[in-house]
Amino acid sequence: MNIRNPRTGQYDYTITPPSATAVAALAAQLRQEQQAWQQGGIEYRIAAMQQWKQVVVAHKSALVDALCTDTGRHWETVLEADLVATAIDRWCGIARDFCQPVPRKTASIPFLQLQQELVPYPLVSVISPWNFPLLLSLIDTIPALLAGSAVLVKPSEVTPRFIRVMAATIAEVPALHGIFRYIEGDGAVGAAMVATSDLVCFTGSTATGKKVYDAAAKAMIPVFLEMGGKDPAIVLEGADLDLATSSILWGGTANAGQSCLSIERIYVQDTIHDAFVQLLAQKAAQVRLNDGDIHNGQIGPLIFGRQAEIINDHLQDALSKGATLVYGDARCRTINGGSYCHPTILTHVHHGMKVMTEETFGPILPVMAFHAKEDAIALANGTRYGLSGAVFAADTATAMELAAQVEGGAISINDCALTAVMHEGEKNSFKLSGIGGTRMGPAAIKRFMRQKVFIIKEGDAPSPWWYDA
Repeated sequence: MNIRNPRTGQYDYTITPPSATAVAALAAQLRQEQQAWQQGGIEYRIAAMQQWKQVVVAHKSALVDALCTDTGRHWETVLEADLVATAIDRWCGIARDFCQPVPRKTASIPFLQLQQELVPYPLVSVISPWNFPLLLSLIDTIPALLAGSAVLVKPSEVTPRFIRVMAATIAEVPALHGIFRYIEGDGAVGAAMVATSDLVCFTGSTATGKKVYDAAAKAMIPVFLEMGGKDPAIVLEGADLDLATSSILWGGTANAGQSCLSIERIYVQDTIHDAFVQLLAQKAAQVRLNDGDIHNGQIGPLIFGRQAEIINDHLQDALSKGATLVYGDARCRTINGGSYCHPTILTHVHHGMKVMTEETFGPILPVMAFHAKEDAIALANGTRYGLSGAVFAADTATAMELAAQVEGGAISINDCALTAVMHEGEKNSFKLSGIGGTRMGPAAIKRFMRQKVFIIKEGDAPSPWWYDA
């Protein structure tokens, strides 16, 4: 399978996906080794993860090089690599507290005792996307490993170059090699993983997530799906427009808009609409494409080549239906073989346009005016997605009142996309943005454990519910 370089457009890398039989054999091996990993206890697992952290840090240069080639961007890549050590430390602390033995307690029936225990799922499969290849391959993996599960990870075939570096780091930690593997492959490999796993974590498009959900249902295994988004930002009269425009510009165009929690719809109260758009356009004009030196500019190439077709379709649909192009590109540009798009601001948009209802996944900022707060809520909730969003107002109380009515799992107040940098807040995805327990905060580790209880009878007296014989 040939892999495209997002900066050059050239197919310059090759992977060989394993067969379904090979995936099943690897799954069986991981499941067998998992028992020792679980029985080693939490301190054993923490020690192994801390050792791996040091190895990953030592391989940072090779990891960053591979990821830069995978994604065509540098700053976000360095951030991803730096967050690995932080994530391992954070989860080690959470896991140590979470995995402490629970004292036996007396039940409501006095002669019965209850002893609770958490039992990890033996094999967790993680299927992750191309927009943040390293971070999203680990966001479920690290807590699953610390919970005591074995983990098999398949990143997207769009960005596979970093996999071999990760495999080398795992090989240096004997305690991990038998229970933690990265594999290359496409959707067929992902399907084989679902068929051989005990639990599946998937991050990606809603369309693919539905297929994973269907396959997992047939296999009767639990799934945790983090899927598409169409996040709204609402800007009320009285909000700090300088703050709002800067935040929304970043929230809608960081990583070239290639994030499920990008701001993809902007609703601005009609009294401040024109001033907001003017200031947003002024700031967008200062953001440069990263089309030459990878270290210069803010907007990198579109990682997935076909994404340009989706963005172009959304732009053409909007413009043909009356949208006004205030700043940016009417279609993506091809520069030195890569696909790029400036921050692009549209006005006179409505919900009859794809750009307001379907996931664009690019640096497109459609701005729509509203009159009353009730209109803003109806517009923000007028979508099949419910991942996250943002509300800007003159004061926190006003913003919170509105945010409480937005259908989404993480609503940022007077800022955007804060869930990208703050992983302590527990949240669920609403609507078609996902299903399953939170992947953020301490409760996330419990997703990988089943609850077991021992009900212990004390004493020799017969139980009163027995037959009287």
